[in-house]
Amino acid sequence: MGGTMLLDILLIIHFILLLLISLRVLARYDLTSSARLAWLVVLFVLPYIGVVVYWMFGEIHLGRNFTREYKQIIHHLHTHNPEVLGHDVSLIEGIKPEYRAAFAYSANVTGFHTTLGNRAELMAYAADTRARMIADFDAATDHIHVLYYIWLIDGMGIDTAKALIRAAKRGVTCRAMVDGMGSRKMVNSKVWQEMKDAGVQVSVALPISNIIKVLLFSRIDLRNHRKITVIDGKIGYSGSRNCADPEFRVKPKYAPWVDIMMRVEGPVVAQNQMLFASDWLTENPDTPIDSFYYDTDPKPEGFAAQVFADGPTQRHGTTPQFLGALISQAQHTLMISTPYFVPDYSLVSILCATAYRGVEVTMIFPKKNDSFIVAATSHSYYWELLKAGVRIYEYRPGLLHAKTLTVDGEISLIGSTNLDLRSFDLNYENNVVFSDKALTTAIIERQYQYIADSDKVTLEQVERWPLIYKIWNNVVATVGPVL
Repeated sequence: MGGTMLLDILLIIHFILLLLISLRVLARYDLTSSARLAWLVVLFVLPYIGVVVYWMFGEIHLGRNFTREYKQIIHHLHTHNPEVLGHDVSLIEGIKPEYRAAFAYSANVTGFHTTLGNRAELMAYAADTRARMIADFDAATDHIHVLYYIWLIDGMGIDTAKALIRAAKRGVTCRAMVDGMGSRKMVNSKVWQEMKDAGVQVSVALPISNIIKVLLFSRIDLRNHRKITVIDGKIGYSGSRNCADPEFRVKPKYAPWVDIMMRVEGPVVAQNQMLFASDWLTENPDTPIDSFYYDTDPKPEGFAAQVFADGPTQRHGTTPQFLGALISQAQHTLMISTPYFVPDYSLVSILCATAYRGVEVTMIFPKKNDSFIVAATSHSYYWELLKAGVRIYEYRPGLLHAKTLTVDGEISLIGSTNLDLRSFDLNYENNVVFSDKALTTAIIERQYQYIADSDKVTLEQVERWPLIYKIWNNVVATVGPVL
């Protein structure tokens, strides 16, 4: 009798919680209809764990104090160093009218406007990037700032740490920051301690040391996914690569990880410096704001560029809206490579519309993805994209991790952002968007190299997929907004 009553009480409590959370999902203004539906499916299909899942992963927030302090830091940096932000005049001077909308939108939401006088060199592959970066570290005279989502204890990871140690010992200010989840092994390693002992200032972005606090008041999967490297405020590296070897020892069966990186000089490096400063000051508020040096001098015959950065403390929908603006401006060609394709439906619609109006749209994905959920969700959109005329290729030799977007041989976007909901809603990301024919041509040539090592996917192949596989893909895509 007592056991039955206890069970009844527990069931009543559960259904009250289920009702309250369902009402919360229906009342939220920041969810799309598909996201609401996905959460309701999870809550009612998995009623005994749905409440817990929503509690842990349903809300996108880092806490009111964190959000307020982060925005205050951004405001102080912007008002303290307005010359770093660029100017609307540069947009008019450096960007053709038909491509200005995306640059203007980016400036409106991030504060980083177009800068002139930038130059960059597309790195070859991993070994070249590693050699050039270490050489730049060894030539540094004032400071080195690095922020990586993943920093592994492998060849690249150890070489980078040793170069920072050498720099710190000769008096260069070195600041190294990593994400608390992606680089948790590095933070607890002997290498990390050796850097500290040598005078390298180290810090952890979004730490998970107090896991209970994170689970109760935030989300453990809100991460800093940025990849920032700044040397003496004059040289920067931008792209998709973490501080790790292509063999990527944490997931070797999908190796090699194939990335793309640029070595950058010019005022856009100062914008990445400010982005690093915002993350560093959030975790290290006692650091003097004047200790961050900005070189905004333009380089001769440089091109127009600006940083596009996003994160969970910014306006909801910023990244898909920016990408939508950029994609919709394509007049002739649009080429995209991304390892993770879990978009919101508005982006799928814009891609299809772009192909329908006659633009040659090409998308390159890994053939073998390290996430079966991502693979299934991506495949669920293949039929619609192919039907619209989008060309789809799947890269064979490894996990294509390069995030690239080129428009008409004129405009490029390169950085850390994937075309997935994690990059759209949960992660702090950083990218550079620029207008330069020569560099865009080099990136397009790299994209064609990816295609040469890829299998083309046809509409006929997708239509021959087994029915059970199609259903599986669509079921996974239905709950995609909660993954």
